[in-house]
Amino acid sequence: MNIANLVDTTELKKIKGLNAILLAGQAGNATGNIVADVVLGKSIPSGKLTDTWAASYEDYPSSENFSHNNGDTNDEYYSDGIYVGYRYFDTFNVTPNYCFGYGKGYTDFETEVRDVKADDKNVTVTASVKNIGDTFAGKEVVQVYYSAPDGTIEKPYQELGGFGKSDLLSPGESQTITISFPTRSMASYDEKKAAWVLEAGTYYIRVGNSSRTTKVAAALNLKETVVTVQGKNLFPADDAPQELSKAGVTPYSYEGEAEEKAAAKQIEICSKCIKTETVIYSGTPEAFPVYEGEKLTAADVKSGKATLKDLVSQLTVEEMATVCNGTADGLGQEGFIGSSSDMAPGAAGDTTSILLADRGIYNTILADGPAGLRLIPHFVVDADGKMVSSGNPLEDAFNKNEIEVPEGGTEYFQYCTAIPVAALLAQSWNMDLIQKCGDIVGKEMEEFHISVWLAPGMNIHRNPLCGRNFEYYSEDPLVAGLCAAADTRGIQSHAGIGTSIKHFAANNQEDNRMYVNEHISERAMREIYLKGFEIAVKTAQPMTIMSSYNLVNGVHTANSHDLLTAAARDEWGFAGYVMTDWGTSEDMSGLFAYKYNLKYGHSTSRECVLAGNDLQMPGQKGNRQEIVASVADGTLPLGQLQTCAYRILNVVLQSLAYDDCKPYGDQFDLAEAVTVTKA
Repeated sequence: MNIANLVDTTELKKIKGLNAILLAGQAGNATGNIVADVVLGKSIPSGKLTDTWAASYEDYPSSENFSHNNGDTNDEYYSDGIYVGYRYFDTFNVTPNYCFGYGKGYTDFETEVRDVKADDKNVTVTASVKNIGDTFAGKEVVQVYYSAPDGTIEKPYQELGGFGKSDLLSPGESQTITISFPTRSMASYDEKKAAWVLEAGTYYIRVGNSSRTTKVAAALNLKETVVTVQGKNLFPADDAPQELSKAGVTPYSYEGEAEEKAAAKQIEICSKCIKTETVIYSGTPEAFPVYEGEKLTAADVKSGKATLKDLVSQLTVEEMATVCNGTADGLGQEGFIGSSSDMAPGAAGDTTSILLADRGIYNTILADGPAGLRLIPHFVVDADGKMVSSGNPLEDAFNKNEIEVPEGGTEYFQYCTAIPVAALLAQSWNMDLIQKCGDIVGKEMEEFHISVWLAPGMNIHRNPLCGRNFEYYSEDPLVAGLCAAADTRGIQSHAGIGTSIKHFAANNQEDNRMYVNEHISERAMREIYLKGFEIAVKTAQPMTIMSSYNLVNGVHTANSHDLLTAAARDEWGFAGYVMTDWGTSEDMSGLFAYKYNLKYGHSTSRECVLAGNDLQMPGQKGNRQEIVASVADGTLPLGQLQTCAYRILNVVLQSLAYDDCKPYGDQFDLAEAVTVTKA
């Protein structure tokens, strides 16, 4: 199956004589050779599913009311709450065709837990993996889950805490794998306390090679409830959905589970040793003190003669409004969304060069993904260097039309590597491999002078009908976060370039994705739909974040201060800049000939700046005018606009436009969300 999304395998399983399914999953340039090698046994399949493949579409808890299924594409009610994917199937004991984490190769493995250690800092599982087959080599994935105790808030049957993949093991060969994750990561969000809490009780550690093969390996006992992070609620429900509850439900179980719990190694966790982190939230930025004297340049900032704040303080409101917008002139009917760059044909957009002549601040180029770097592979320019079009920008972008080379013109080619789609990368469960794919893209970004890759996408696979699931990783936020972090580290190992993790947040459907209002509880938002982004920010510091089109609880994500500033910056420590998706703050209702009876409008430029959505893409005259007018009438504080401009320029000055650029992530002290060692 050369597919990147789920299909109805119940129908496949009805085919007589079918005894194996190979999920190829759109592997990019090398797909044909890869499939041939696997079928011929020259290479060994070792993937595991990162989604639950149900026996029926109706088994997914969001199916009945998802998107257009109930006739309403304006409002989406997340009644499934935290029960997404295996969290639902395990807790409500619904048997899937293929469970989360499942996958077969050409051999079998035996996994034995050697030891479990835990304290107030980390949970560490050591297991040995042995290839017990007699013919083929293979790789195994050791998956560690935890079952948190029910207290004042109910918990799923189990949640993924960490995982590690073995090396290629020959028949009879074994390897020891040690997997460690922070004890704090088992916390749940308590809306009443507006805090992350580890509730008192027993936390069972489970180990297996899929969600339905886990066995209890240890019992961690916490005598008192601990607040790990004290913050505040950021996503009040405008029309709260009635969420699923497991009250009265008998969860999935297996023979011997009760005996395993009784016999499990008991480990006491010191409650008082776990310290509470208290979030300090930022207020409205003050206007920057004006730097008097000569006009400052990028060279002055880089030499230490002045600070970037000093330079920004000298900029006019008009200049800052231009800095905070891309260089395109909107997205009209003749435009092609995601192909608005003047600097690199096929790239998605550019930052401004308005400050180049007098301040030495270069523009930067932003190119789309997700399966590699997306540029126009073939284009023509005339004698004056102007790009020659076939007359249809959409067809040009996909290279469908032959373009005649005019006299004195030049024909160019810019072919890029197609790496596997995100859904397939995740199913490798191999973070080193994903980082190498990021490295491939990073090398090509250097070659084509691209500063920001508009990827990886990392929204949750809430429902199989989301048209972007190929571009995202998993139904599980830990998998999504670790994959995005690995991809980012691969990209950002190259000097002066970075990623843009997206679509922030809750972009979980394509129907009316620009105007749909997602109604989500605070807990589900934090534990499911934001957790992956949090992991990626804290462990990889992507250069940028892209906000999504949709609304969450009545507020456009692009206009949400609580999402973009309070959560991403104040709670997680995000240091880069936030950009909009293309056309977010302009009327896009006619671009794709919407047939929807739209209930909600688009976001506004003024509120983007107020929210900390620094860069509006692809940019248009109306965005700039609105920003200037809002500062003039006092509805947009000057300090807020200066702060947005500062964050953009701070990244631009670290980009590959400058010869002294360094790998962006080197400036941060980053910790791993999960550590894996092999022996």
